[in-house]
Amino acid sequence: MTTKKVAVVLFNLGGPDSLESVRPFLFNLFSDPAILRMPNPMRWMIAQIISRSRTEKSQDIYKLVGGRSPLLPSTQAQADALQEKLEDVAETVSVHVCMQYWHPMANEVVGAIKEEEPDRIILLPLYPQFSTTTAGTSLNAFNREARAQGLSAPIDSLCCFPFQSGYLAETVKNIRLSLDAASSRGKPRLLLSAHGLPERTIGAGDPYQWQVEQTAHAIVDAIRDLNPDHKICYQSRVGPVKWIRPFIEDEIRRAGRDQVPVVIAPISFVSEHVETLVEIEQEMRELAEQVGVPGFERVPAVATGAAFVDGLANLVRRIVGRGGPASEQGERLCPKNYSQCPMGLPK
Repeated sequence: MTTKKVAVVLFNLGGPDSLESVRPFLFNLFSDPAILRMPNPMRWMIAQIISRSRTEKSQDIYKLVGGRSPLLPSTQAQADALQEKLEDVAETVSVHVCMQYWHPMANEVVGAIKEEEPDRIILLPLYPQFSTTTAGTSLNAFNREARAQGLSAPIDSLCCFPFQSGYLAETVKNIRLSLDAASSRGKPRLLLSAHGLPERTIGAGDPYQWQVEQTAHAIVDAIRDLNPDHKICYQSRVGPVKWIRPFIEDEIRRAGRDQVPVVIAPISFVSEHVETLVEIEQEMRELAEQVGVPGFERVPAVATGAAFVDGLANLVRRIVGRGGPASEQGERLCPKNYSQCPMGLPK
């Protein structure tokens, strides 16, 4: 075993750890140039306005899940589960959690890793589909901080895993269970839901929507024996800009008109947070009841499911063995028109 110390970093969005931290969390989110694509000081001013105006509403949402985001403890559980699977990678493996908009953030995590003096660092965003607004900004923030703190160990990163076999296996297992639960009220419609993005972000070459579609196609192919009625849809839009469609609310209303039960599978989330526990489980369930949908099931996130964690471990092993930036297959996945793919332009 040539590598003695490997540090693995799992990335996610982050979330407030108290009601008091909601406003600074929102400011960090909306002051990110990957989220609000405008120059300072305008971006700083808009972020102040948005975070101030949305604080009370967001606090009410977080009160529904215990007054804090569940994302950090969920991600830490994934890190702990992954560490147990990586004993064969090096003599010493440490798995860290790094959040983009609330603690632990890149400066804290880089400092902790620097003290460990690892031989290799592997960056693993927990976003199955790459976007400049998620994995892209997280990786950029970590690499900037690594340079600022003089972190000298080689850094390799994974950009995405839209159809990694373990992630798909765990997702499909959960979907089958939910489809079965809903089937007593008719043939269910499977809504494959992903977090939305503004149309202009996709138009600028971001591959996220294309990758979401590839994940959805792989899931539907894996359950083709059920001949599923299915639809991709998008959730969590904010603000007046145009967002990618169809919207999840419109698909629930359509299911009400068609009198079919719905099963909602959040395919861009690997952990439970307010988008799944509140927006889907509570708000979309309430909407389904209002429009007469005869049955409603929410597919849980993959969380620490065995197949998913095994899949993450295999991705780490592949990166350690190969080195360099990588997708799940070690090469560019995206068609050439997606200029924001981090794997560079195809040859």
